[in-house]
Amino acid sequence: MRPAEQGFTLIEILVALAVLSLSAVALLNLTGENTRTAGAMEIRTLAAVVAENRAVEALIAPAAPAIGRAGGADRLADREWRWMRLVSRTADPQILRIDVLVQAPGARHTAAEVTVFRGPQ
Repeated sequence: MRPAEQGFTLIEILVALAVLSLSAVALLNLTGENTRTAGAMEIRTLAAVVAENRAVEALIAPAAPAIGRAGGADRLADREWRWMRLVSRTADPQILRIDVLVQAPGARHTAAEVTVFRGPQ
């Protein structure tokens, strides 16, 4: 028999299987990381929607919001999002700075933050 007709040796097959299994583990790890990243992006995107909605409401309200803190909760995507609005004066007394911070359900950190400025109406 010629060497080309003998087939693969056991060591060659074991090395091929080891390389294949390392590739499979790397792909599974990548898939898990993509899933975690997609979940985090969903939370940040929905929190940004809540923050922008609250900021726009403060901008278009007939009366300017009161200086200080206000907070509450909004429901979006079947979740309760906690928000806090901080209103402060700027160097120009006619312009207010409005910061809106939103926390994801069950989280202690800020998932989104929006800052807008409101001038005289």
